[in-house]
Amino acid sequence: MMATKRKVAKKKAAKKKVATRKRKTSAPAPVQVAESTDDVQRLLKVLCDSGKVIEVRMAALQSLGAAAFSVPNFESVNADYIAALREVSTDSHEQLRRRSLGILMRNKDGFAQKKLLDGLRNPAKALLPPEKALQLLGNDAHADAYSIARAIVKKPPNQDAKREALRLLAADAKSAPLFEKMLRDKKELRENRQLAASALHSLNPQKLQQQALKILKDKSDYSDIKATSLTALEQFGDDAALAKDKVLMRSVTRFNSSKTPAKYKQSARRFLSKYISR
Repeated sequence: MMATKRKVAKKKAAKKKVATRKRKTSAPAPVQVAESTDDVQRLLKVLCDSGKVIEVRMAALQSLGAAAFSVPNFESVNADYIAALREVSTDSHEQLRRRSLGILMRNKDGFAQKKLLDGLRNPAKALLPPEKALQLLGNDAHADAYSIARAIVKKPPNQDAKREALRLLAADAKSAPLFEKMLRDKKELRENRQLAASALHSLNPQKLQQQALKILKDKSDYSDIKATSLTALEQFGDDAALAKDKVLMRSVTRFNSSKTPAKYKQSARRFLSKYISR
């Protein structure tokens, strides 16, 4: 009996040791303050040292980010900083890759952009999941990025990637027809249709108004999409033409029925009060 108790006690002690070791390993490394370019060079070596634990390397990256704004004469080591970021952008740790690529893309770095585009074209070369790569490409989107984003919308690896591709394309004038089609597609996720409405508002407001009219006259469309359409027409539509559109007014009146969720009825009532007395 005593032997069994000793075994149990030893197991508990061993587990406690492992848990303590894990806590120590996962504890965040202290962020060091760089005050000179020599400090920066030392931190760059830490950042690029794959033998260091990831917490220490991430802390070095954080310190370098602060140093870029605070260290006098940082421009003299900026090329080394960029080179180090490019080096660790292909590191085995995704967190480090993501952070370094993010910094590079905010600085519109061509190397980082090429790596991200290559990964979207060929998943075997991807440094980040497609949705993260698309997010970062939004910092400096070009024609190649738009072309790949359109391909991802047509054949998405997952819904997150499709959503990020749509956000990226919201700045691409050539994608207006894509958003117009998506806005009218009732099989599409409503979140994506809302993104399409927002994109059309920027890219082609007239097309948004045309589609909004069709949506409001469609008895089977969704309440949230109709509410978005009402807002688009109320803010940017031709007041005189809208007031004369009897079919539209009947549709909005029907939308303002008891079956419509209360939060959407407000849009309908506001719209009707603006146009019904004209």
